[in-house]
Amino acid sequence: MRVVLAEDLFLLRDGLTRTLREHGDEVVAVDNGPSLLRALLEEDEEAPDLAVVDVRLPPTYSDEGLQAALEARRRRPGLPVLVLSQYVETLYANELLAGGDGAVGYLLKDRITHTEQFLDAVRRVAAGGTVMDPQVVSRLLSRGDARGTIGSLTPRERDVLELMAEGRSNSSVASCLYLSESAVAKHVASIFAKLGISPSADANRRVLAVLAYLKR
Repeated sequence: MRVVLAEDLFLLRDGLTRTLREHGDEVVAVDNGPSLLRALLEEDEEAPDLAVVDVRLPPTYSDEGLQAALEARRRRPGLPVLVLSQYVETLYANELLAGGDGAVGYLLKDRITHTEQFLDAVRRVAAGGTVMDPQVVSRLLSRGDARGTIGSLTPRERDVLELMAEGRSNSSVASCLYLSESAVAKHVASIFAKLGISPSADANRRVLAVLAYLKR
């Protein structure tokens, strides 16, 4: 898999590059927004399979990395993008999810101290899945509390919803919450009914449906 990695901190960029290469990936590493956009759109090179992007890059240190990735995604629809950030910013999550097509992820940087979790997120996003950091999901849920539908969820349904929005299957949710799969299925059905979302057996569409509702 060909990965374009954008990170301005040398030690972190070097560590991520080594990790990806050790697991068989080809990595093009850059440290600023303009270089990122060029690497993602370079016509003379093979198109990347994934962009792993720090939100804040030189020269502005605002959201240059995210905007470069979104621009590349507009020009190359479906380009998988995994965003890394030090902060929980629901605005960034909203921009990333706006297309509703999947192949997106948002992780806090402290998540990448766990190699297997990081690599799992890389593979899932590259395959078209959606990966959201639990803290981002919690913030999205909190922003939705003013609406009666979110407020109508039981505490257990909120627990199930948070895990669903991380991209977990019913069996994975059941394992995390020490519930049976049939109990989780009932909670999921109730959540969809309260949120007015059509159920789907497809995990990625299910995540996108939930997050699309929560970010409105």
